[in-house]
Amino acid sequence: MPSVYIKTYGCQMNERDSEAVAAQLVAKGYTLAPSEHVADVILLNTCSVRDLAEQKALNKMENLAFLDDILTGRRDKVVEVEEEKGSEATIKEHLLHGAGAANGVHRPPLQVTAFVSIMQGCNQYCTFCIVPYTRGAERSRTIPDIVEECRELVSRGVKEVTLLGQIVTSYGRRRSPRPSLSPSDGESLAKPVGRFLPGRGPGDGQVPIQDGKSPFVRLLEAVHEIDGLERIRFTSPHPKGYGDDLVAAYGRLPKLCESAHLPVQSGSDRILKSMHRGYTRERFLGIIDKLRRVKPEMGITTDIIVGFPGETEADFAETLSLVREVEFDNAFVFKYSPRKDTPAASMPDPIPQEVIEERHGRLLDLVNEIGKKKFQDCVGRRAQILVEGPSRKNPERCEGRTRANKIVVFEGSDRHHGQLLDLRITRAGSFTLYGDPAIVNLEESNHE
Repeated sequence: MPSVYIKTYGCQMNERDSEAVAAQLVAKGYTLAPSEHVADVILLNTCSVRDLAEQKALNKMENLAFLDDILTGRRDKVVEVEEEKGSEATIKEHLLHGAGAANGVHRPPLQVTAFVSIMQGCNQYCTFCIVPYTRGAERSRTIPDIVEECRELVSRGVKEVTLLGQIVTSYGRRRSPRPSLSPSDGESLAKPVGRFLPGRGPGDGQVPIQDGKSPFVRLLEAVHEIDGLERIRFTSPHPKGYGDDLVAAYGRLPKLCESAHLPVQSGSDRILKSMHRGYTRERFLGIIDKLRRVKPEMGITTDIIVGFPGETEADFAETLSLVREVEFDNAFVFKYSPRKDTPAASMPDPIPQEVIEERHGRLLDLVNEIGKKKFQDCVGRRAQILVEGPSRKNPERCEGRTRANKIVVFEGSDRHHGQLLDLRITRAGSFTLYGDPAIVNLEESNHE
């Protein structure tokens, strides 16, 4: 059988897309290779949001082109990366039909966690992002369809699902008309360039608000009722989508994990307006306060862009002060890079690269300092983890995640795989915790 290795760049949406492609390829007769060095076909799935991710994929393709021992006999046709997804049919032709008929359908092995895509597209039109132009307008799957997929996953051993969408909190809402945008004004958006990928009919997947609950909260309630499912997560939300009904859901849905990834992007109201984010610093801080009142142990992470066009030192200082005030458990800090055909790419006052690098370093140091303290505060506490398998850094150990989405490594074996396990946290590393289930068991024995 031919083999394929899939390398994914970008967010969980891309990870989910890669999983879907892998399932199709396996069904067509491919096997999944553990590395690029033993694969007949190498598929690179890159991010469309940041130019840097795409450049990494392109550089990888150039490097692979010289490895004749890997690609010999399979280099007669190359699928090129295009901004408008024009190569999708070519990929299907050369991959899905290239392996021949398979003897039965063999699904790739499932983990105890799985991604479930609930919607595609985005109507937000942030000025730095190209996603609305590459994935089109928002369109949602129906609640029964999503629940059916989750039930199928649970029947195959999955204990935790992560609901995915470009903006999951917009799930089930009516599609809004496409705005227009001026490069100098974040209040309106420019016409999309290139190929716009329309969704299906405007009524697909629309869910009415009922009993004061948004469509997304109603979906969470439906998934929560699935027997055998232990945990629910979701990503990525938009701060605008955190209404009181969603905040309250953390307190009344036990399977909904107390972790929230809330991309703030900047702490400056002026930059947030230029980014077309649709909220203020004050509103964002209010959401954080509400979440921590419902769940004081809530794990909160974020995304931040440094060096956005026009960002002054005062704007950057606002971002630093917000990070200090919130004390995120972790933050993904990105250096702004202009994305072709986005409004931000033509905005005035671009920031010199050396300034972007310097600000990135300062912010990263602060994030790491706060994160180290937050993780150190966990030492001595008890935590429940879902054991996902061998540790990525040390296969002799096992690892899992807490409900607050912190990785915990411990001495374990295959028998722990898929278990919900209580551990006592014994020490903390850089964004990793270490635990011991034996200590918890000993404490329980002493109380008997």
